[in-house]
Order: sequence, then structure tokens, then C-alpha cells
Amino acid sequence: MADFTLVVGNKNYSSWSMRGGLMVRIAGIEVDEIVIPLDLPETQAAIRKHSPSGRVPVLLHRGLAVWESLAIAEYLNDIKPEAALWPAAVAARAHARSIATEMHAGFMDLRTNMPMNIRASFPGKGMTPGVRADIERITSMWRDCRKRFAGAADKDDGFLFGTFGAADAMYAPVVTRFRTYGVPLDADSEAYATAVLAHPAVKEWVDAAKNEPWLIDQYELK
Repeated sequence: MADFTLVVGNKNYSSWSMRGGLMVRIAGIEVDEIVIPLDLPETQAAIRKHSPSGRVPVLLHRGLAVWESLAIAEYLNDIKPEAALWPAAVAARAHARSIATEMHAGFMDLRTNMPMNIRASFPGKGMTPGVRADIERITSMWRDCRKRFAGAADKDDGFLFGTFGAADAMYAPVVTRFRTYGVPLDADSEAYATAVLAHPAVKEWVDAAKNEPWLIDQYELK
């Protein structure tokens, strides 16, 4: 039995669960995982057994419950600083936290009109002026991070700040959305998206999502 337990929702649909799951994976800690299917009559009661907020993900560790993806990232950073979830340089770290928080709080048009559904293919669906503006903002941030910070990192593996970290985990579900909805990307953003999807932690999550048995009708766009 692991010292940590991560409680998540459907891996195919729950973008926040994916973010928490990736944080744990890149921190290099072993976890027991509880998957609670969403949108069922018993879902809320099952989640509230573990999460005070009634939401996933939640990380359980020695009697402590840490919920919300960014809080999980900060907790893991505190207990496993050697995992380098955030960049070492102060300016880069501040910028990484800024764009991660922007993802946490924003892009509602994208999140509403292009819900995460990893195993689906809905090319052309969900595009609205608001979604287009969100996409332009996101890809401009990706290009800016790659240009300003990745090259200055000790190692550049193609991610926002060189190596895969908490900021990349926050945007990985967006990458899957872009694939699901066939969003065309500029060359730099496409290279970044390809690197994200090739990361072992992301591939592991995507493979698990594709093999889940559950369907949530509202996210299976017709």
C-alpha cells in the first residue's frame, strides 16, 4: 500500500483529474489510485468521502487531504523539491505559476464548448469566437514561454520551461482538446503539443482514458 492516495474522476473526461495525476507522476511518488466515475447518482457521495470540496482530484497523505490541482502541485513541490515541478529561476518560476493560474481560472469558452474527451474525434465542432480567442491566447503563451524561458533552462526537452513540469501538466488537457477537435496549430505550438503527447506520463494517462468503460452523454457531442 502506497503512502499516498490520489482520487480522480474519469480519465477520459476529467481534465482536472488529469492535471493532478500528471503532477503526481512527474513528482515521482507512488500512489494508490481511486477512480470515481462522474455524472452518476452516487458520484458526489463517493467523492465527499475523500474530498472536502466534493471535487476531484484530491491527494491523500498521512491524514491530510489536498484538493485542487494547483494545491497538489504546491504540496508536492514542498515535499519533493528535487522533482522540480516549477522552474529553478525566480523569474521563470513566477511566470510558470502565472500561466498555470490563468489556466485554472480562465478559458471558460474553450472549457465549455470543447469539453475534454480524449478518445473522441470531433473535428470542427465547438469553435466559437470566444473559443478562438482562448486558443490564440493559449498558443501565444506557449510560444512566449518557449522563446523566453526554455532555451535558458539547463535542459530543453521541448516543454514550456525546458523540462516537463507543473505548467505543462496544467496545459496537457488542452493539448488533448486540440487533438479531439482538430484545432489547427502554428508550427511552434504543434511542436509543443507533439512533445506533450509523447511524454510518458501523458501517454500513460491517455492510454488509460481510451480503455475506460464509462460514457458521459453530454460530452459525446453529436
